[in-house]
Amino acid sequence: MRRLAGIGAILVLAAVALTAALAGSSRGDGGPYEIRAIFDDASFAVQGEEVRIAGAPVGSIQSLGVTPDKQAAVTLEVDDSGFTPFYANATCAIRPQSLIGEEYVDCNPGTSTFPPLQRITHGPGAGSYLLPVTRTTSPVDFDIVQDIYQQPVRQQLAILIDELGTGLAARGSDLNAVIHRADPALGYTDQVIQILARQNRALAQLATDSDAVLTPLARERQSLAGFVVQANLTSVASAARAADIARSFQLFPSFLRQLQPLMTDLGTLADQGTPLMSELGQSASGLAHEFTNLTPFAQAARPALIELGAASKQSQPALVATIPLARQLQSLGQQGAPAAASLDRLTASLNTTGGIQQLMKLLFYGTTASNGFDSFGHYVREELLVNSCTSYSTSPITGCSSTFQDAGAAAAQAPVRTAQPSAHTDSLVAAAVRAATARRPGNGQLSGLLHYLIGTGI
Repeated sequence: MRRLAGIGAILVLAAVALTAALAGSSRGDGGPYEIRAIFDDASFAVQGEEVRIAGAPVGSIQSLGVTPDKQAAVTLEVDDSGFTPFYANATCAIRPQSLIGEEYVDCNPGTSTFPPLQRITHGPGAGSYLLPVTRTTSPVDFDIVQDIYQQPVRQQLAILIDELGTGLAARGSDLNAVIHRADPALGYTDQVIQILARQNRALAQLATDSDAVLTPLARERQSLAGFVVQANLTSVASAARAADIARSFQLFPSFLRQLQPLMTDLGTLADQGTPLMSELGQSASGLAHEFTNLTPFAQAARPALIELGAASKQSQPALVATIPLARQLQSLGQQGAPAAASLDRLTASLNTTGGIQQLMKLLFYGTTASNGFDSFGHYVREELLVNSCTSYSTSPITGCSSTFQDAGAAAAQAPVRTAQPSAHTDSLVAAAVRAATARRPGNGQLSGLLHYLIGTGI
C-alpha cells in the first residue's frame, strides 16, 4: 500500500510539472510570445514596426527572413500577455501606416474554441509559434498600382500577364487561391456575393420597403432638412453646456436611487389600478359615443359662448367701475365687524337665556292682564277719544280732512294728536314686566330692552 501511495504521489508531481512546463512553453519559457508569420510579400515591412491587435500596440517586428520556397518570414514579438496565446484561427495582415511607405502588422489572436498555434521545435524560428501563409495577407501598395499606368511598366505587366497565362495553364485553382491570398478583399467580396445571392428575396423586399419608406421622406425632404439644421443647432448648444450635461449624468445614478421608491409605489398603484383600467376600457365605447354626441352640443353652444364673451367684454367697464364701491363695502364690513360681533353675542344670549320667549310671554300676559272678563268672555278695554273729528260729517272740517281728496293741505294745517296711554294701562304693563324679570336673576338687561320696546318706565 505504501508503494502504491508513493507511485501515486510521483504521478501527481509529474502531472504538475508537465502542466507548469506547458504553461511556460506557451510563453516561450517566460519570455515574449514570438510568432513566425509567413507572408507572400513583406517588401515594405521593417524591423521595429508595431504589431497591433484591435488598434492597440501589443508588440513589434523582431526580424525578417525568407523561407526556402521564397516567401517572407516575419518574426512577431507580442509583449502583452493579455493577447496571448494565438489560436489556429488567428490572422495577421500587413497594412500601410502612412503615405511614406511605413507599415505595421495588424493581428487577430483568434478564439479559444480553436487549438493554440503549433510551436516550432527545430530549424529556423525554433521556439516561436508558426502562423502559416494561409492565415496572412499582404496589401498591394498604392505606388505599385500607380506604376501600372506608366511606361514601360504597363508593357512589362502585359508581357508578364501573357506569359503568366501560359505558365498557369491548367492551374486555375492554384491561381485563384494565390489571388485570394494576395488580396483578401477578393475573398471577402466573393463571400459577400454569396451571401447576397442567398438573400436575393430579402434584398428585393428591402428594395420595395425602401421605396415605401423613402417616398414619404422625399415628400418631406424640406422638413427633414430643417430637422437636420435644428439638430445641428441643438448639438452646438449641447456642446456649449457639455460640463452641465456631464454633471447631470454624474448625478443620474443618485437620482435613480431616489426615484426607485416612487417607481415601486407607481408599480403598486398600477397593479391596484388594473381592474379600474379594465372597467374603463369596457366603458370606452360608451364614453366615445357620449363625446360624439357632445359635438353637436358644442357647435350649438359656440354662438352663445361668443355672445357671452362679447357681453362680458361690454360689462367689463361697469365691473371695473364697481371697484371703488366694493372697496367701500369692504371698509364698511371691516368697520361693522365689532357691531356684528356684539349683535351676534346679543342674539346668542337671547337664544340661550330664552329672552325672546319671555318677551312673547310678556306681551301675551300683559295683553291678558289689561283685558277684562265678564259672563260673555274676555274683552279689550279701550279709551274712547271724543273730539270735533269723531262725529260724522259730509263736508270737510278744518283739521279733520284726512278722509277727503285734499288731505295733504288739511293735514298740514291740523295739529298732530297722539293717543296717550292711560295710567292704569301703564301700571299693569309695569307690573307684568316686573313679574317676568323677577323670575330670573340678572335680568337687568332684559328689563332695559323691554323698556326700550314698550316705552314705559319700570
